[in-house]
Amino acid sequence: MDDNSTSEIKHDNYLSILRKHWGYDSFRGIQRDIIESIGAGRDTLGLMPTGGGKSVTFQVPAMAMEGTCLVVTPLISLMKDQVDNLRHRGIKAYAIYSGMPHYQIVTTLENCIFSKAKFLYVSPERLSSQLFLAKLRQIDVSFITVDEAHCISQWGYDFRPAYLEIAKIRDFIAEHHNGKMPPVLALTATATPAVVGDIQRRLNFKQENVFRMSFVRENLVYVVRKAEDKNAELIHILKAMNSCAIVYVRSRRLTKEIADLINNKLPSDNEECPTATFYHAGLNAEDKELRQEAWRTGKIRVMVATNAFGMGIDKADVRVVIHTDPPSSIEAYFQEAGRAGRDGERAYAVMLYNKSDNTRLLKHIDEAFPPKEYIRKVYDHLAYYYEIGIGSGEGHTFELSMERFCKAYQHFPIRVNAALTLLSQCGYIDYEPEPDLATRVKFLVSRDELNNPSISSPKENKVITTLLRYYGGMFSDFVFIDEDKMAEKTEMSRVDFYLVMRGLHQRGIVNYIPRKTVPLITYSKERIDGCNLVIPEEVYEQRRDRLKQRIEAMLNYLQNSEVCRSQQLVAYFGEENAHHCKRCDVCLNHGYNKKEQKQQEKEASKEIMELLADRKQHHISELHQLNSDSLHIKTALRELMSEDYLQMDGSFIQRIR
Repeated sequence: MDDNSTSEIKHDNYLSILRKHWGYDSFRGIQRDIIESIGAGRDTLGLMPTGGGKSVTFQVPAMAMEGTCLVVTPLISLMKDQVDNLRHRGIKAYAIYSGMPHYQIVTTLENCIFSKAKFLYVSPERLSSQLFLAKLRQIDVSFITVDEAHCISQWGYDFRPAYLEIAKIRDFIAEHHNGKMPPVLALTATATPAVVGDIQRRLNFKQENVFRMSFVRENLVYVVRKAEDKNAELIHILKAMNSCAIVYVRSRRLTKEIADLINNKLPSDNEECPTATFYHAGLNAEDKELRQEAWRTGKIRVMVATNAFGMGIDKADVRVVIHTDPPSSIEAYFQEAGRAGRDGERAYAVMLYNKSDNTRLLKHIDEAFPPKEYIRKVYDHLAYYYEIGIGSGEGHTFELSMERFCKAYQHFPIRVNAALTLLSQCGYIDYEPEPDLATRVKFLVSRDELNNPSISSPKENKVITTLLRYYGGMFSDFVFIDEDKMAEKTEMSRVDFYLVMRGLHQRGIVNYIPRKTVPLITYSKERIDGCNLVIPEEVYEQRRDRLKQRIEAMLNYLQNSEVCRSQQLVAYFGEENAHHCKRCDVCLNHGYNKKEQKQQEKEASKEIMELLADRKQHHISELHQLNSDSLHIKTALRELMSEDYLQMDGSFIQRIR
């Protein structure tokens, strides 16, 4: 049989797997090329923009191959969602991640081994643990999938040192499986040409092998809106687009402030569900889940969030993503903006910008790279805080109360976070700013009291019975539990299980400590005197220079009003010769798509004339109430005034004919 015939048979097999488990009749874009490449055992890098269907490229070939696909990803929410989805389809899949208790990791890995699971998801921080390596010897790995692969590159915007362990894992597997080196599939939505090369080098690709999907999003309109009053412009956009939205802001404090502003200016018709809610990394796991679910199901229209929101959130009908503050890199912006319009329908990515953003972005360079002497000072203060002597501490893990630490040593959290990140990249500590620590439960009443039928409702009794069936020792001490598993066993949603547990806690039946996010510090090496710390050039000077270059690229994007927004973005990722989008603010200003633009300006003129039909003076701010885009309103306003339909008097406008 020739190679072409073999390839066709394999492709038919891949297609039948796709139809059987996912219900699709065909592959999209470069999915088939990537699948056939990794299926043939070749190291493969796939560049696919957000919404491009990355998961299919490793899930389908894994189902066609013997053994377990090892999936490395930093996104815990994505891990859990994909494992749940795979299990729902009858496919054996497991996940281990930061924050899981030791016994649960052991159980998960043993289940993976004995059930011959098809997928094992693992966070990069777990790759070097002795427990994981011991169990990995018994797992037949078909291939390794590296999600968010740009994290392995120091040239990238989100470098994570733990990713450097992946190449060692390939060697480890080969050493314990008769020299069989598993191929690697690296996937990312954002990689510049320099990062593309670095990913392949650091993962020890046998030869270069890259598949690129165009970064052009035909349905997504990019807009940079100059706005001195960003809040007023934000409300105007959300009123004009009465549909699902994400608003990205730069701080946790602002998430609540902007959500309150939206709810005040655009109240919901449903008193139980406001127009907007907020989300950031400091919320507890249950609050995050409740808010995500309310937004995902359409009960809440607008999510106001920091960049902690969005990874692994697959909602197709987001019509607009608004940034009130520019991110510090094109990569971050492109990924966040790309969460709009995944259903292929028209959507908008709007950046609100004014000159003060220039100063703030440039200031971020010094915030991310404080002086080396300051980094050494934080290292020493950390040791004083935990009372760790020189020559000790290696392997020990501590929770970090950022507030108490900063208060004790008179630091600012932003600078401390930057210093700890750099210390982690230097290899002195392992810093996890947002680990997901497991839920703990302890019963506060006796077993005899639990047998009293009046103490709990049928639903609560079902939860209590399930907890006692799966966990022991809960009457004498706190026990870690897997809430996802308990929700499944009680046939409840994750949110319903949380509400039942909270009710039991409030009534004094259990002490329930939900999952929480507290920074963790693990000493990777014995503590040394801070003055002896070595901070290499590649960690400090080179990365500082690259951050400066990324910020300059972001500023250039904001200020360039000559080149189509879409063209600017895709050119940054090495894609030349893209067509004008004909819809962004630059294209409209330059007269592309004139017919559509004229029609929109005509509609804006009609709205203005109707607003001013009473021939009385109106404050100019009332124009924000109109549904038309502010760019078209300004153009229509100029034309109406030049034709003497309107007159201006200071900040007031009046129709005169």
